[in-house]
Amino acid sequence: MEINYKNIKVIGFDADDTLWVNETYFREAEVEFGSLLSEYETLNKLDQELFRKEIDNLPLYGYGVKAFVLSMVESALEQSNYNISPKSIASILNIGKNMLNKPVELLDGVEEVLKTLSKKYRLILATKGDLLDQERKLEKSGLTDYFHHIEVLSDKKETNYSRLLNHLEVKPSEFLMIGNSLKSDVLPLVNIKAHAIHVPFHTTWAHEKVSEKEINGKHYNTIKSLKDVLTLLK
Repeated sequence: MEINYKNIKVIGFDADDTLWVNETYFREAEVEFGSLLSEYETLNKLDQELFRKEIDNLPLYGYGVKAFVLSMVESALEQSNYNISPKSIASILNIGKNMLNKPVELLDGVEEVLKTLSKKYRLILATKGDLLDQERKLEKSGLTDYFHHIEVLSDKKETNYSRLLNHLEVKPSEFLMIGNSLKSDVLPLVNIKAHAIHVPFHTTWAHEKVSEKEINGKHYNTIKSLKDVLTLLK
């Protein structure tokens, strides 16, 4: 089924792993965490328990590096039976600080796409995570001037997007979201009758994965590179 984008007025972009690299740093941090805790548990068990702790903490801490660090500390205490040393806890905190200090690595074609689309559409950034960290990455990216509006959401569900569109005074049929997560950037938009384009990233957090059943019958386009958006919207 061909999707018609002729009524689009506003385009929303996800940030992490759509505009710049992010999830790769979390995977690297998990490897460091596993190495620190290797005397207490197997790597597989440590990964499983850390993920469980992250999900349990989402309602309290939300998304982002700081929430991830708190979950690592809690998980380390539990998996070591509270025997982990203060020095190792400090090492976990340093993992988080190193993540926050990572350079912003733009993905291929990002600035070209934003520059081209900003001439015709109103562009917004719609991301989730820690506000301070996302503001820092956006400033480092050099992309701020392309966006008419920047929104850091506590979550990306239908209600969050509906409130955002109301605030922007745009109809769902006039809005297009572009992002790497089917769960956060595509399905909620399709469900509220807006448009979405999926740009997969090579690494996806387990929490963001969806089943075949969830995407069955949903109408959206998947592209290999962000630059392919220019072909769809020509």
